[in-house]
Amino acid sequence: MPDVTKKITRWAKAATFFSLIGFIGWTLHQQTIRWSDLRQPLVQTNWRSGWAVLLIVLTPLNWSFEALKWQWLVRRLAPLPFGEALNGVLAGLSLSMALPGPLGDTAGRVLSIRAGQRTGAVGAALVAGGMQFYVALVVGTFAWATYLTNVPERATTAGNGLLFLMAGLSVLGVVLNFCRSQFVSWSGRWPLLSRYVVWWQVIGQYTHGEMAMVSGLALLRHLTFSLQLYAAFRLYGILLAPLPLAAGVGVIFLVKTITPAFNWLSDLGVREAAALWVFAPFGLSAPALLAATLTLWFVNIGLPVALGLVSLWRLRVASS
Repeated sequence: MPDVTKKITRWAKAATFFSLIGFIGWTLHQQTIRWSDLRQPLVQTNWRSGWAVLLIVLTPLNWSFEALKWQWLVRRLAPLPFGEALNGVLAGLSLSMALPGPLGDTAGRVLSIRAGQRTGAVGAALVAGGMQFYVALVVGTFAWATYLTNVPERATTAGNGLLFLMAGLSVLGVVLNFCRSQFVSWSGRWPLLSRYVVWWQVIGQYTHGEMAMVSGLALLRHLTFSLQLYAAFRLYGILLAPLPLAAGVGVIFLVKTITPAFNWLSDLGVREAAALWVFAPFGLSAPALLAATLTLWFVNIGLPVALGLVSLWRLRVASS
């Protein structure tokens, strides 16, 4: 069975990646764009403009919000200086390039905690990722509603049904927040889960005030990298009106959040494919859209990953 699971996962990775690449290639073909045309937005961009400065300046703010969120969540386990929290976040970002799903992110964060207290840190990492997912869902719900208003041809039965589904899940998230302690208690009585309770029991220990603080930091971070993508689109000459452009950004990050990313390759294609699909009704330039999303990845992910490799080395040295 493990061999079968590995094969299924391998084929799922390949299918996800090639599906995204295929959609991007098909879109470029529909616009009769040559691959050489993709260089033009990069060459013609004014990197001294205010949009470029905003895009770059917000990068450390983005990851600082994530580090503050992590620092706040693990304070019940061990006091963690901001610098060490940031090192853990960047190390997790680097590990997530190689490990599937959230495993790399969790591993990097856990390494930032002292050896004797790392078990409970797994639950804190689950809360950090879960809260960021929930914020993306809530913001994405409002963005999708606005998008359907501006793109009525996509306000189909399926489109409106998706809106109601996301709204329901947003409400369900609030309900689940009030049931955290009951979940931990219930899982402790379930034979298959009881052995793992020690990993996530901290989830039930957070107060509603602490969860509100974490959700606020998650929202600030979401708004920060959303503004970065908005700035990247403006940087490459996307002149769409502010409201539909902002709604499109929200939908792109919603798609990015709910699409399973097996590794950095599939993660790299999600934003690009989503941008092409979201803005297709507006007839925007595909090279500009691709340039904006790839630039965001490089500035917001690529460069922090390089720093994260240094952080990972420091954490390994500190724990040895």
